[in-house]
Amino acid sequence: MIDFEAFCKEIGENANREGLKDTPTRIKKLYEHLFNGYQKDPKIALGSTFNQENFDEMIVLKNIEFYSMCEHHMLPFFGHIHIGYIPNKLLAGIGGLARVVDIFSKRLQIQERLTSELANILMEILQPKGVMVICEATHLCMRMQGIEKQHATIHTSALRGIFKSDSKTRAEFISLLKN
Repeated sequence: MIDFEAFCKEIGENANREGLKDTPTRIKKLYEHLFNGYQKDPKIALGSTFNQENFDEMIVLKNIEFYSMCEHHMLPFFGHIHIGYIPNKLLAGIGGLARVVDIFSKRLQIQERLTSELANILMEILQPKGVMVICEATHLCMRMQGIEKQHATIHTSALRGIFKSDSKTRAEFISLLKN
């Protein structure tokens, strides 16, 4: 990990003062939590899938909150992810979908990759007719440094299968997010 004492010295702080004595231990525990997505397998986290041969309507899970760390600045970005898919034969449990979001968000990330990884893993595991993932996020690197824009949000999307080829399917997904 980092040399906390050298870091404090570099910024002009005393690493041995009372309020900082246990900070290295707290940082270690925090990082173990923030980056525990590396230790988990999304295929296992998705959990049980259900074989429902006749269900082929859109399923949408929206407003899944997430927190991640920007790999460029090591500052948080956070927001909501919306997932829609049209099953072919397999259904996922909604808790499993949320766990998969947690796994990929608890890694050093960029929002674009996070969105794409979620769509890709769902296509791989569920083999649906299509998947669409939308991610809306606020980045503290935009708020705290650089251009310091307090209200900017970034929206990314990943479309696979029928969501990519059929504009009506995309429009249905978008309309369901508005309700």
